[in-house]
Amino acid sequence: MNLPKLRIRHIEVDIPIIQGGMGVGLSWENLAGSVAACGAIGVVSAVGTGYRHPDMVKRDKFGRPIGSYNIHHPESLKRIIRDAKIISGGKGAIGVNILAAITDYDRVARDAVEAGADLIISGAGLPLKLPQYVDGADVALVPIVSSARALNLICRTWKKRYGRLPDAVVLEGPKSGGHQGFKYEDCFKKEYQLKSLFPSVLEEAKRWGNIPVIVAGGVWSYKDILWFIERGAAGVQMATRFIATHECDAPLIYKEIVLESKKEDIMLLKSPVGYPLRVIRTPFIEKLLGGINGWKGCVSHCVTPCNKGEEAKKVGFCIADRLGAAWLGNYEEGIFISGANGYRLKKQGIIHVRDLIDILTGKKEDPTLSKDKKRIIVPLQM
Repeated sequence: MNLPKLRIRHIEVDIPIIQGGMGVGLSWENLAGSVAACGAIGVVSAVGTGYRHPDMVKRDKFGRPIGSYNIHHPESLKRIIRDAKIISGGKGAIGVNILAAITDYDRVARDAVEAGADLIISGAGLPLKLPQYVDGADVALVPIVSSARALNLICRTWKKRYGRLPDAVVLEGPKSGGHQGFKYEDCFKKEYQLKSLFPSVLEEAKRWGNIPVIVAGGVWSYKDILWFIERGAAGVQMATRFIATHECDAPLIYKEIVLESKKEDIMLLKSPVGYPLRVIRTPFIEKLLGGINGWKGCVSHCVTPCNKGEEAKKVGFCIADRLGAAWLGNYEEGIFISGANGYRLKKQGIIHVRDLIDILTGKKEDPTLSKDKKRIIVPLQM
């Protein structure tokens, strides 16, 4: 079956796949631009952009961006978006993922619009004021939800306050990497899994004028994509599979850690943001689980729920510091993100984005689903 085109507001792309935004530094210009060049939607993460161009920001002696302006740096984000568009060669579309929980959320949304982002995807909280910050710009707005109730609240609020509705919605289930929109215990219940949530969210989207529904959080294969599209989804969002690509902006050690992970290594952790955080068990996580508090003070003031480090101190780590350390390739001190299915990538190894797109559109065999495929083990660099 040929997959249908994905249409969101003014955007039309040949492949109904959105590459999920991954921060810090997993999806910046190289990955997003390369995905778009294949005719899909590449997404830049707006989180921690101060790490991308450190010469442009104010940092402390450990290299950490100081304050929210520098951690979510405007000129760095604009440069990343513009570079992604150059890499895309005018194909596909370039979006920006902005966590609703970040400090200076309104300013970052304006930065994305100014840089020419085609769409803004926003979750980790309900982006109830997002339309206010784009000031009528022709940019598609796509909230991330975990329930029909959340979609209803966003639609009612946006319609009443701003006279507009979401241009699409991402329904994210509890198997995604990073932050989850569910309580810890609910992440494992059948009724909160993506396939269980999908019918009610699709029905709610139809009530508001057939808002396109994009599914995420556990979508892995061409077969998965077909399953949801045949039942009414407009497309899918996938992130973890793109980590194991040459074009992913993450350092090689990050990719190797994902490839070396076992199913039991991928776990949920309490985060300073207030949501469960899915990570890979690494040395810092082991220390954290052993009772060691690794918080070293608030420098970046990255997310508002953390209350300038109060929540970070309670859980034992600063999310900006640890994701920044991972981006810098620090195996001992970094936190490394993966979706629940990330362990499957060991059968695939690191491939090019173009080959992955061919796999996800059914043009090539999927090595992660082959039971007799020889495992590809990449030596982990310490």
